[in-house]
Order: sequence, then C-alpha cells, then structure tokens
Amino acid sequence: MLVLLGIAVVVAGFALRLNPLLTIVVAAIVTGVLAAVAPGAGIDGLTKAAVDTLALFGKAFNDNRYFHITWLVLPVIGLLEREGLQERARMLIRRIRAATPGRLLMVYLALRQGTSALGLTSLGGHPQMVRPLVAPMAEGAAEAANADISEDKRVRIRAMAAATDNIGLFFGEDIFIAIGSIVLIVGFLEQAGITVEALHVSLWAIPTAIAAFAVHTVRLWLFDRAVRS
Repeated sequence: MLVLLGIAVVVAGFALRLNPLLTIVVAAIVTGVLAAVAPGAGIDGLTKAAVDTLALFGKAFNDNRYFHITWLVLPVIGLLEREGLQERARMLIRRIRAATPGRLLMVYLALRQGTSALGLTSLGGHPQMVRPLVAPMAEGAAEAANADISEDKRVRIRAMAAATDNIGLFFGEDIFIAIGSIVLIVGFLEQAGITVEALHVSLWAIPTAIAAFAVHTVRLWLFDRAVRS
C-alpha cells in the first residue's frame, strides 16, 4: 500500500499549487522507490532503490533523447531572447530598404510551405521562429518606413506573422506523403470502401497549397497597405 503514496504526493502538490512538472516527477520517484525497496531493507535498501529509480529515469530519457531534444531547444531560445535576439532581428531588417512586413511574410510563407511539403515541419513554429525572429523582423520592417507605429498595428503584425506560419504549415504538410493527415484520409476512405493511394492524396494537395499561397499573398499585400496608412 505504500506505493500509493505517489498519488498522495500528486494530490498534495496540486492542492499547494506547486509546479506540476516537479510534482509529477517527485510522485514518480516516490512510487518507484517504494515499489523497489523490500520490507525491512533499511537505509541501504532504500538508497539502492532510489539509485535504481533514478537510473530508470536516465535510461528512459536516453532512449527517447531525439524526442526530448526539441524541448531542450526552448530554454535556449528563451536565453537568446533575453540577450537581445529580437532587437538584433529588428536592427537587421531595418537596413533593408525594400523590406516591408508583407514582403517579409511572403518570403517566410514560401519557406514555411516549402519545407513543410518536404516533411520538415519543425523548422518553423510560433515559439521557435515566429516570436523570436519573424514577428520582430516584420515590426522592424514597418518601423523602417514609419517609426511611429501604434501598439495596435504592432499587435496586428504579430498576429499576421503567426497566421502566416499556420497557413504555411497547414497547407504545406499535406503534400508530404508520410504526414499523419494523409494516413488518416487514406484509412478513413478505406473504411468507407474507397481505395486510394497515399501518393495520389498528397499530389492533390498541391493545387490547394498553391491556391492558399496565392490567397494569403494577396492578403499580405493588402496588409502592407493597411500598415502604411
């Protein structure tokens, strides 16, 4: 019954509003140690059980290190932002005379859609690309033409940067044959008695992606005019 103390740790941690991740980790360690230690083993047995439990944590992390590395990048991005990454991005784009928020986002849309079509969906994203780089660069392009940009326009530029990333990913990833949405479509149609090849589904996603690119490009052109006004 001592193994159930892990549940008590979770309840206590949530009741005290402690860090959820820390609470879960402590509960897992408590459960693992109490499950591994033999009754009456003493301090030596308890120490060995703790070491074995931590070793299992390390083994699980090492076995799934390629999955966890994406999360390890986030603290690095946060550190770069703290050291002035956004300010440097703004300064860089201000030197390009022809840059505007719409033109910059058009280029990013093409890159995002093209890389997503190749299956490289992790090359973009809101936390790792839009917030630290794309949005500040779009703001810098707007500041180069008009230094007195209102806070409302800044918010709209950031929102359009995030929307551009979403559109590029959504309509680009369906071209990649090994993406989950293609597998879902093929499986759903097979259940309905319709047999299709995954390659055919991905090929038919190309006209949709082109149309989405054209429509959003027009939106970005109109957005440029709205920012300048």
